[in-house]
Amino acid sequence: MEGQIIPISESLLALLGGSSGGVTPFTREIFLLDIVVAGTTYCTNMEELAPLITTGTVLRMLRDPKNEHDEMAIGIYLDKERIGWVPMELNLIISRLMDAGKAFVCRVTETKWINKWFRIKAKISMIE
Repeated sequence: MEGQIIPISESLLALLGGSSGGVTPFTREIFLLDIVVAGTTYCTNMEELAPLITTGTVLRMLRDPKNEHDEMAIGIYLDKERIGWVPMELNLIISRLMDAGKAFVCRVTETKWINKWFRIKAKISMIE
C-alpha cells in the first residue's frame, strides 16, 4: 500500500463531510508519512476505545491552533473522541496545509498494548 494512490471509499467520503460538499469524482488519498500517534496515554477512556481501533480504521485529523503546548497541533480523533496527536516533530507542514484548506486522513496500520500504553501506528494521507 505504501506509495500508492488509494481510491476514496463511501465511508471515507462520509467522514470528510459527504459527497454533496463539492468532492470531485477524481478524489484520492495521497500517502505522505507514517506516524506513531502521540499522547494516547492521555486519553482517559482508551481501554474502552482500543477495541474499536483496528488495522484499517480511519481516524479524523483536526487542527488545534490554540493548543497551549504547540500552536501547530493536530488532534487525532475516533468519532468525537480525541485519542492522540500527530507527533510535534512531524506536524508543521501538515498543519499549514490544513490551515490552507487541505483535507487529511489518518489510517491505522497497527495497534499494540505495551504495558499501559496503546501504541497506534498509522499512515497520514492528503485528500485531493
